[in-house]
Amino acid sequence: MHSSPSQAHETPPNLRQRAISAFALAPAPRLRSLFAALAKDAGHDVPEAMPVRGPEIGLVMLRGRAGGGGAPFNLGEASVCRATVRLCTGEVGHAMILGRDPEKARLAAHLDALWQHADWHERVESQIVAPLLLADAEDAAELASETEATRVDFFTVARGED
Repeated sequence: MHSSPSQAHETPPNLRQRAISAFALAPAPRLRSLFAALAKDAGHDVPEAMPVRGPEIGLVMLRGRAGGGGAPFNLGEASVCRATVRLCTGEVGHAMILGRDPEKARLAAHLDALWQHADWHERVESQIVAPLLLADAEDAAELASETEATRVDFFTVARGED
């Protein structure tokens, strides 16, 4: 991971991946509202992010495997949007999101750069990453609950032969 002069500590790559994933998976309106609340609560201006690349919209090829472990095959394409920004203090943020929302990609890259900044890391982690991960876990639990309610155990279904 690239370290900038203002970064007081190194963070494990998996923690940054977790944060980037939270930004990318969040619904755009929620990400925008959390960013606005972060800026308001900070009491001073959020460091400006200058574009380095994009946002650019493109396609990625989705690969699949039959049965999860068979030979790989091209499943289809998906639209993605990527962006890279740099803060005036040197931190570089990256984002690649599913879909065609350049503003969300730019915002996610800005948040990645802020997450790396020593003065902003804890605020971004507690006010944006943690709430996004909690909301994602709640959504997954709700979906699992809804799915479980419709589950059929085929070993207990009567065959109809008397």
